Amino acid sequence: MAVADLPPAVETVVVQSARLPPSISDAAFSIVQVNPSAGAAGPRLDEALSAVPGVSLFRRTTSLGANPTTQGISLRGIAGSGAGRALVTLDGVPQNDPFGGWVIWSGLTPEAVSTAQVVRGAGAGPYGAGALTGVIALTEAPAYGYSAEVSAGSRRNGRASAAGGVQNGKLGLFLSASGESTDGWTPVRERRGAADTGLALSTRNVAARVDADLGAATAAVRVAAYDEKRSAGLVYANSRAKGVTGSVTVAAQPAPLGWRLQGWVRKSDLANSSVSVSADRNTATPANNQYETPSTGWGFNGAVRHTTAGLNLEAGVDVRGTEGESRESFTFTNGRFVSDRRAGGSALVAGGYLEAAWTNSPWLVAGGLRLDRWSNYDSRRVQRTIATGVVTLNENAPDRSGWVPTARLGIRRDLTPALHLRTAAYAGFRPATLNELHRPFRVGNDVTEANPSLKPERLYGVEAGLGGDAGGVSWSATAFFNRLDDAIGNVTLTGAGAIPLQGFANLTSTVPAGGSLRQRRNAGRVDAYGIEAEAAKDWGDTVRLRTAVAYTNAEVNGLTAAPQLTGLRPAQTPRLTLTAGATWRPIEQLRLEADLRYESARFEDDLNSRRLAPGANIDVRAAWKVTEAAEVFLAMENIGNFDVETGRTADGVVSYGPPRMARVGLTLRR
Repeated sequence: MAVADLPPAVETVVVQSARLPPSISDAAFSIVQVNPSAGAAGPRLDEALSAVPGVSLFRRTTSLGANPTTQGISLRGIAGSGAGRALVTLDGVPQNDPFGGWVIWSGLTPEAVSTAQVVRGAGAGPYGAGALTGVIALTEAPAYGYSAEVSAGSRRNGRASAAGGVQNGKLGLFLSASGESTDGWTPVRERRGAADTGLALSTRNVAARVDADLGAATAAVRVAAYDEKRSAGLVYANSRAKGVTGSVTVAAQPAPLGWRLQGWVRKSDLANSSVSVSADRNTATPANNQYETPSTGWGFNGAVRHTTAGLNLEAGVDVRGTEGESRESFTFTNGRFVSDRRAGGSALVAGGYLEAAWTNSPWLVAGGLRLDRWSNYDSRRVQRTIATGVVTLNENAPDRSGWVPTARLGIRRDLTPALHLRTAAYAGFRPATLNELHRPFRVGNDVTEANPSLKPERLYGVEAGLGGDAGGVSWSATAFFNRLDDAIGNVTLTGAGAIPLQGFANLTSTVPAGGSLRQRRNAGRVDAYGIEAEAAKDWGDTVRLRTAVAYTNAEVNGLTAAPQLTGLRPAQTPRLTLTAGATWRPIEQLRLEADLRYESARFEDDLNSRRLAPGANIDVRAAWKVTEAAEVFLAMENIGNFDVETGRTADGVVSYGPPRMARVGLTLRR
């Protein structure tokens, strides 16, 4: 065949993601990379993240059974809260709920997430508000290949998910979807009554992303939606969370000048009902019906980065706004609700930053400065009598605002090619969420009041670490000290009875028998110091072992705001967390995996009067490769059927995490 007869060469175009590459500054800070699909943990992102030392789920409950309002995640033992104290992003777009700050993990398909980067330590610099104890930065998979799973298991559990993409010239399309349902387990055992039910779950989500190669830049347009329905483990107590997100990102790679522009909007709604339980737990009476919580979050961020040999310079701005309102019925009398409440407001945070990173082997120095302006405004709380429409309470807290400077600095020195030493200092802040500012809530017989006067939390920390990678062993160890000022917590005020709250002249909260009254307050400060360490060893492709430990000694100093808390441990803060994992491939077709998590005792409440015993959990998985792309698996969660205490009420009723559960399924990957 003559040369002239040959078909023309076809250029293969791989559409790059619309993001800036990782900064060289990352190596100076405590960052752990997680593969969400690795290990034997269940098919949920928060379960995969809990293998990282220092990561803490609120109330020990994963998204398999947690109410949406308690799906918070925090780092380094700084007293987890329902809102969480870590910022969660997906390709730069915040995933925290606009109203409550929690993360609806079922709204994200694990198969669609290629990596999860856990930044431990206050995330000043490009991360900004909300990154108080760190950042969990999720990266969505590129628009080629696919991953899918279908499974069924005990307690009528069923799950199906898929994620994949295609490219055509300079365009790429990525789609993902997942759904899961289960009857769940009943969390109360010893004093279970007719009012106790299973933690049933039904959830689904879908997302689509279009990537476009524009020549000098890359653009991505993404839309996503989720819908989740849950039972809270008691009759009449249910929740439904739903929302949509849209974002547009345009980025150009540094050559040597790069930039990124991103805009996003996130709308969510939550319906959540709670009940009052009788002493014998045989009957439950509706206590509150939060029938809708419409909220909107929006944001814009932009950055310019200049990269030369050994030097990165980056400047950026970001703005985030939120608006939302809780609408609920309360005071259940004679078979009906008699009162209605609408409470909410708006918030805005805007800031700018400068970051620089310089490297000259064996040194790396990185740091940055931020300045943010926060404001809370349009506060409102109106309560009416449903039958007559008469207003019984009308409060409008004054608008509030302030400036917050933050910074971070990290230094790393490579002692040898396989050993490095680093140190870092940082400051960060988290404004109170609209939920904390405006919405009172009830769990069982415990009542918690809101507080529109909350100030932002501020965290200051230092750390030093040593790490290396030699002989197939990678390891690191970090010692840290953090101080959290103006810590927001649910402060216990008193027990049962009718209690008028200071600052709410016309408001009286009636606390039922066996319950307590709390209010969100800036309760002094929290001092926390500890050690995080992890190690992994590979024997070729046959065996992989990993282990990690986190020890945190945290103590509250309530100062004049909450002197009764001085010397106590923050609620929901364990001292010791240990995780371990093993993967063994005895033959090419068979892969065996096991994950262990142990946690020392923690306290349910701020007064340290409700102790939750230490807990352990072991998950195992066996997978058989059928073809290069397909494998079948058997997975068992909590194979030891260990009792893990997740809650304890004022009158001593204990709730437990999931018992032993099994799943069988099929996965496809390419």
